[in-house]
Amino acid sequence: MKYSIEGGALPVVRVQLEPGEAMISEAGGRAWARGAVKTESTSEGGAKKALGRVFSGESLFMSKYTAQGPCEIAFTSSFPGRILAIELGEGKSIIAQKSAFLCATYGVQLSVYFQKKVGAIFAGGEGLIMQKITGPGIAFLEIDGYCVEYDLAAGERIVADTGVLAVMDETCTMDVEMVKGAKNVLFGGEGLFDTVITGPGKVFFQTMTIENIAKLMIPFIPQKK
Repeated sequence: MKYSIEGGALPVVRVQLEPGEAMISEAGGRAWARGAVKTESTSEGGAKKALGRVFSGESLFMSKYTAQGPCEIAFTSSFPGRILAIELGEGKSIIAQKSAFLCATYGVQLSVYFQKKVGAIFAGGEGLIMQKITGPGIAFLEIDGYCVEYDLAAGERIVADTGVLAVMDETCTMDVEMVKGAKNVLFGGEGLFDTVITGPGKVFFQTMTIENIAKLMIPFIPQKK
């Protein structure tokens, strides 16, 4: 399998498949295909994993695309940003925000990931439920806006606004901290809570979120009188 990611801020991943190779995506995720491709719906992992995908923001069933001959299949981002390709070894997992999964080579598994930290559940912008994506294979993820990557050492922390965490290795942990100081809370403009990610592992941040775009647009939406 070969692939290329193109399109700048409105990206597409074009995947060249040889006969017998396959891709998976959320139901109806394919944008276009060139050549002979067999498309079928699958629960991938049974009812339990299928239900978990629903909780994590994906569809109940997934689409499997199998090459019947040399072909090309394309998947496009649903929001301006970047498509990130992550190679996962056997049993290696990453944790991603809901709706991040775009497509993957067949064999990659999706499941639900519940936050273990109580504070992250009730105050974190990333939410109670995220996606767990496990190899072997290549997973393609949608990142909103620009993507910045860090490789954290054991015990190293990054403090970030809620909602900007896109992906992290399973070895990382996430929690929230309340902003200190009454003035910072009242006048700082950063909100009441920060997201704290602790290594070891890689972490990917996004510079734009759909929620922030919505907040910026609300004042310009005409209101009925």
